[in-house]
Amino acid sequence: MSTAAVDPASIARPAPRRQVVAWSLWDAGSSGFNVVILTFVFSVYLTDSVGEDLAGGSTQATALLSWALAAAGLLIALLAPVTGQRADAGGRRKRSVIIWTCATAACITGLFWVKDDVSYLWLGLVLMAAASVANQFADVSYSAMLRQVSTPATIGRVSSVGWASGYVGGIILLLVCYVGFLAPDVGWFGVTFENEGMSVRVIALFAALWLLVLSIPLFLWVPEVPAAPKAQRVGFLASYRVLLADLKELYRVDRHAVYFLGASALYRDGLAAVFTFGAIWAVSVYGITAQDVLIFGIAANVVSAIGALVGGRFDDRVGPKPVIIVSLLGMVATSLILLFVSGPGMFWVFGLVLCTFVGPAQTSSRTFLARLAPPGREGQMFGLYATTGRAVSFLAPALVGLFTGIFDSERAGIAGIVIVLGLGLAALWAVHPPRDTAAVALADTPTRTG
Repeated sequence: MSTAAVDPASIARPAPRRQVVAWSLWDAGSSGFNVVILTFVFSVYLTDSVGEDLAGGSTQATALLSWALAAAGLLIALLAPVTGQRADAGGRRKRSVIIWTCATAACITGLFWVKDDVSYLWLGLVLMAAASVANQFADVSYSAMLRQVSTPATIGRVSSVGWASGYVGGIILLLVCYVGFLAPDVGWFGVTFENEGMSVRVIALFAALWLLVLSIPLFLWVPEVPAAPKAQRVGFLASYRVLLADLKELYRVDRHAVYFLGASALYRDGLAAVFTFGAIWAVSVYGITAQDVLIFGIAANVVSAIGALVGGRFDDRVGPKPVIIVSLLGMVATSLILLFVSGPGMFWVFGLVLCTFVGPAQTSSRTFLARLAPPGREGQMFGLYATTGRAVSFLAPALVGLFTGIFDSERAGIAGIVIVLGLGLAALWAVHPPRDTAAVALADTPTRTG
């Protein structure tokens, strides 16, 4: 399969500012799912309230949610690379973002009908898993657009603006959730939790609307990529043969691109575990109240946004690898401190320090891959990025569970995250930074049609 016809000169021209803003606003909109639905609000409602009367209680409901998201992760791992590859070749990168964004919003909207009754648990689990798949597919093509709205000199700043927009979107949404629906006994529009969980269900509608509205500028203003010649495209199943051939070629041209996919999979699993278990540990280990966890989430998004913006500036000056290494070192050191300190005050201080390093690690990982990706194959590369991340997504949770069980202490589970971050850091240390010559060489290599 041939790459899409990308004009090399266009890669060096700055994109219009409104395209950068439009691209970044999608990240802010996606916080409707990532922050509100998946992390802080609806997942807690689904396991602690809807699943409370399940045999085994909320613990069993949490396990079922984990299995549902694991099944979604498997589907993403199998389909994301080919989905991104076909969007690149067919000139359907933006169309892919539109379709999967609307699918995500539809799934989130469906959560409104998940009432506070155990009989609705399975509906919630299916919709959460489906939304996770759709959101990840949208993110693959969205991230592939990064080089369309940036230049080699600005890619770090543009990526960091996108991540920071996502954090700001999360801040605004969490504030709305807290002030408008969760803190008062009677929320906006007269909704209450006692009315079959209506206050949380309305939040799902608001999150879906937020996603759609903030995605409209990208739909309108960011251009589509050119399609590859029709005769050089292949069918869906044949795309897997092309994918394997391209991976072999990528390894031959620059094996460190493949090494980066493996290294980033490790430390990104650690980053994901921080978000997955952070709120749980805040309450059970450090004594933070449930309402204060939401306030901490707002503060965490603020410092993560600042960290992402600062990291983006350094990314453009020194490259993404040093930024990621410093961020991982900071996270490992801070996690070790959290392993031994106690009390809400210590959690607030070192928890926010930890979040400061999360933003730069995330945004520079995206620019690292964008710099590595051959022109015209960004969607395919970010599909592989999603797949490799899912391939080891069991590691951090497994280690957290192992240490918790061995030492009979939830605090000991923090050591599991430290180990995964350390492994990712060690693997990344040996990876060479991006080389434009490798990307160009691969882009110029004829590909197979299966």
